[in-house]
Amino acid sequence: MPLILGTNSIKDTGYEVANSCRFNDGDSAYMHKALGTPTSTKIGTLSTWFKRSQLDQEMNLLGAETDSNDRGYIQLDDGTNGIIRCWAEASSSAVFDLRTNRLFRDVSAWYHIVVAYDTSQSTASNRVKIYINGTQETSFSTETYPSQDVTTMPWNISGYNTSVGAQKGGSGSYGTFFDGYQAETVFIDGQQLAPTSFGEFDEDSPRIWKPIDVSGLTFGNNGFYLDYEDSANLGNDANGGTDFTEVNLAATDQATDTPTNNFATFNTLLKSGATFSEGNTRYQAPSSNPVFGSVSTIGTTKGKWYAEVDYNAGSNHYLILGVADDNFISNGDVGVETNWDLGKTGQATASIAYVVNTGAYRVNNSNTNWGSAGGDGNIIMIAVDQDNEKIYFGVDGTWGNSSDPAAGSNGIDVSSVLTGSTWYIGVTNDTGASETIADFNFGNPSFAISSGNSDGAGYGNFEFSVPSGFYSLCTKNLAEYG
Repeated sequence: MPLILGTNSIKDTGYEVANSCRFNDGDSAYMHKALGTPTSTKIGTLSTWFKRSQLDQEMNLLGAETDSNDRGYIQLDDGTNGIIRCWAEASSSAVFDLRTNRLFRDVSAWYHIVVAYDTSQSTASNRVKIYINGTQETSFSTETYPSQDVTTMPWNISGYNTSVGAQKGGSGSYGTFFDGYQAETVFIDGQQLAPTSFGEFDEDSPRIWKPIDVSGLTFGNNGFYLDYEDSANLGNDANGGTDFTEVNLAATDQATDTPTNNFATFNTLLKSGATFSEGNTRYQAPSSNPVFGSVSTIGTTKGKWYAEVDYNAGSNHYLILGVADDNFISNGDVGVETNWDLGKTGQATASIAYVVNTGAYRVNNSNTNWGSAGGDGNIIMIAVDQDNEKIYFGVDGTWGNSSDPAAGSNGIDVSSVLTGSTWYIGVTNDTGASETIADFNFGNPSFAISSGNSDGAGYGNFEFSVPSGFYSLCTKNLAEYG
């Protein structure tokens, strides 16, 4: 079953995080800048919020280095899938190394990590502390702390390079790129701070960890604050220091998927053969025929929802998209494609599909004419009316079958098809054409929008007008309308 959404991002929090930065490892995207004279060579705090996209591969959140022998990083999945590792080395010898026993594999949720260090502490375990979502990690498979008063913590050494989203390898070039989103990325030079300097537990829901305003902190000489609010300069240091140099990052990598408003992506724990990138919003079909892709990380039990799909490649145009319910997921078996294809035989009461190359919709492997076919460059629209059990598909601003989602007219009746309580937007392919690529926009697009339309609540960014009463798939809307 899909993962439950990280609760740190469902409620209104008072302080709102406007933007994050989307890092796509396929683009070799990262940012870096040189360190100056530190406030302290022994004391500092790193903090960032992150939402991972890929699993089972080593990735770097934050790092600092001068070469491949003198460096340190906060990493995901180093050696064991799902762990967090924080480590540093000087002249190829370990300075410290902490690897969590706990795993962090939820691709639907935002996490907050704080690494606070003070090597002057007499107790070894106080010299480096790791906190996840406000709680200190104390169980480690590897637990090596720095020597007292060591001055080789890499984030505070003049002439070193601090990096976001990558690691410098043995060749001197960067690699091991992060894949996902980061927000509110902070380094404090000269203070070992508690996580309460960056977040707090919600007073009404004390298990929910949420961001607070960090702009009033004292950052120190090498400190920085990346809020990612300037799309033309994503590496802008909002604290006023030297900006980061961006590498393979573009204005479209500024995202509105944040710890205070979590947008749907695809759930890469539920997939079979397909490839996902661009923060799990870009789908690429595999070469086998046919194969289920995935479903959205956000499922709904009521309400009206809207999404768009930019079909940007595929000579055969055999993209299949649609809606599946929880019966589809619970009955499926990853790798057994006949149980995982939207609209196919065996899923008569679990999914409906829109066949892009024909414009028909498919239920139980039976096609019904509906609207215009889609192809390269077209935007396919999906409107899901769960309250009235109707689905609508359209192309480039025109709804199929002369339908009108806002008026509730001429929609596809799915009352006998989607019988499960929770519905998800899904994707698959219907051919062996591996070039089929489509970008899904649940309100947080990874591609440029030429017009710009939000939903009635003011959320999302879409190419075409959102039907009245329909909303983008994000946790703000889920709390209000879902």
